[in-house]
Amino acid sequence: MSFLQILNEEDETSSTYVLRRSITSIGSDPNCDLRLEGADLTDLHATITCEGSQFSLRPSGRKTAVMVNGKKVRRQRVLEHGDKIELGGLQLNYCLLGQPPASDDDTSPTQQRRLEGLEQIHRLSLNLLRVDALDPLLEDLIDSAIQLSGADKGFLVLLDGDTWSLRVARNVDAETLVEQGRHLSDSVLSRVMQTREPLIVADARTDAQFSNAQSVIDLELCSVLCVPLLDRGELLGVLYLGNDRVTSQFDELDLDLLSIFAAQLSLLISNAILLDTLREDKRSLQQQVAQRRFGSLIGASDAMQPIFHNIERVAPTDITVLITGETGTGKELVAEEIHRRSPRCDGPFVTLNCGAIPENLLESELFGHEKGAFTGASAKKDGKFHVAHGGTILLDEMGEMPQALQVKLLRVLQQRTITRVGSNEEEPVDIRVLAATNRDLRQRVADGEFREDLFYRLNVVEIPLPPLRDRGEDIVLIARYLIDRICDQMQITPKKLSPHALQGIKKFDWPGNVRQLENRLKKALVLARGAAISPDDLGLPLDTLPEIQPLAEAKEEFALEYILKVLEHNDGNRSQTARDLDVDPRTIFRYLEKAPSSS
Repeated sequence: MSFLQILNEEDETSSTYVLRRSITSIGSDPNCDLRLEGADLTDLHATITCEGSQFSLRPSGRKTAVMVNGKKVRRQRVLEHGDKIELGGLQLNYCLLGQPPASDDDTSPTQQRRLEGLEQIHRLSLNLLRVDALDPLLEDLIDSAIQLSGADKGFLVLLDGDTWSLRVARNVDAETLVEQGRHLSDSVLSRVMQTREPLIVADARTDAQFSNAQSVIDLELCSVLCVPLLDRGELLGVLYLGNDRVTSQFDELDLDLLSIFAAQLSLLISNAILLDTLREDKRSLQQQVAQRRFGSLIGASDAMQPIFHNIERVAPTDITVLITGETGTGKELVAEEIHRRSPRCDGPFVTLNCGAIPENLLESELFGHEKGAFTGASAKKDGKFHVAHGGTILLDEMGEMPQALQVKLLRVLQQRTITRVGSNEEEPVDIRVLAATNRDLRQRVADGEFREDLFYRLNVVEIPLPPLRDRGEDIVLIARYLIDRICDQMQITPKKLSPHALQGIKKFDWPGNVRQLENRLKKALVLARGAAISPDDLGLPLDTLPEIQPLAEAKEEFALEYILKVLEHNDGNRSQTARDLDVDPRTIFRYLEKAPSSS
C-alpha cells in the first residue's frame, strides 16, 4: 500500500492519506481528492498518477512549485519510498511499505470510497448548478467527471437527431484537447449509443469485442469508461472517459458513481439546452421585430404597409386624423406613433376615452371647470385640452360622444379655443386632435346620432386598421413578441408555442384582435403545464386545429401539387412533364384526373 504522510511543522503532528485512486488531485480547492491549506498552494497544485505498480508526481502547470528531495519537478517524477515532497511550502513523505495508522472507523475501503465518491458527486453537482449557459456547463461537467473518475481525458458527445457531434474534449489539466476526434473510439461510442447501457473496457487492445476495431488499433486504447446520458428515456449523448496508458483504470464502483453522476448531468444538460434554445429564440425574435417594426407598431404584412405610409405622411402636419378599426387593433398605438413622429413629440400626449366617462362628467374632463360650477366643484380644474396644450390629444371611442358635446368639440376644431364649465371666457389652446373609434361613424351620421359637420372635421384623413385575422404571418411575430414581453413583466419562465398552437392562432378569427390574443397568452403562460403552449391552453376551439391526414393521403396531395407546378413550368406539355419527372405519361394523366379543374 502507498500513502502520503503529511507533516504539520507548527504542532509537529502528521496525518496520513492513502493513495487508492488511479489519479489523485492535490490542491487547495475543496473538490481536490487531497485538499491542503497553504499560502502558496494553487487550486489544483499537482496530481499523483498510478501506472501499474508505480506512482508518478506531476505539477499542474509550469509555474507550479513542486519539489522532490530538494529538486524541482518540471514535468513528471516517479516516486520512490521515502521521497520528501514539498508543495507550496508544505512537506509530504511518500511511503510504499508499511501500513497507515489504524482508524477507529471500521468501514471497508470500498464502502469508504463509495461514501467519498457520493460526497464528491454532491459537491460537484452543487457547483454545476450555478452554471446555466450550455458551453461553459459542458466544459465544467467534463472536468468534474474526470476529477470524479480519475481519468486523464474526457469527452462529451451530444446527439442531434440521428447524428452525433463531439462537443467537449478535455484533459486532466482542465485544458481543451487539440485534434479532439482522434482521441476516442467510434466503436465504443456506437456500442453505448445502441445499447444505452454503461460500458467498462479494461484494456481495449485485448478486449474480444473491440480489439479488431480500427479506432482501437490506431489509438492503442487502454482503459475506457462510457456512460449514456438519458433524459426521460431519450438519449441526449454519451460521456466518454479514458486513459491511454493505464489498463484496468476503472472498476464497477467507478461505473456506479459515474452512472449516478450522469443521471444528474442529463437533467442539467437538458435544462441548459432548453435555456439556450429560448435565448436563441429571443435573439431571433428581437431581430425579426427590429426588421419588421415601424416604431411601436409590429408587422410587415401587405395590410400594414398603407398604414405605415399614411403615418409618415400625416405625422409632420397638424392635420386631424380619424383612426378606425375593430376593438384591440392598436388604434392608440397608431396615435402615439403619429405624435412621436410629429413636431409636437416633446409635448404631452393625452388620451381620453369618451365612452368610459359619464355624460355629466365628460364635459368637465374635456374643458375643465370653474370653482362652484356644479356641486362638488370645490376648486378650479384644468381639462384634458389644457393638459394637452403644446402636444396631442387622442379622443378614443369618439363614436360614443354625446351630441351636446359634439357642438362644443366642433368649436374647438374650428377656433382652437375652449370654454370651461361655469365660465364664459374663451381660452386659446395649441393642440392637435386625433380621434379613434370602432364604430361606423358614417352610419351614425345617417342615423342622426353623430353630427355630419363634426364627422368631416374629424375625418380629414382616415387611417383604417385591419383586423388581426387579415394580417397573415404578423400574428405569429406579434404572439411571440407578446410572450417575451409578458414573461419579462411577470418574471416567469418563457414557453414556446407548439406547432398546433401556431397553426391554431393563424386560423382563429380573434374578434378581440391583439388585446384578446394578449389576454389568452397571459392565461396560458400562467396555467399551462407543458413545456410548450398548446391550443387547449389558449382556449382555441377544435375547428381551428389542423386536421391530421393519413400519410398516404398527404403524399398524394403533395404529388398532385408538384406535378401541377412542373406542368405549368412546361406550358401544359404532359409528355415533357413525364420525362422531367421520370414517370410514365399515364401517371400524369391519372393525377390530372384528381385535379379540381378536371372535375
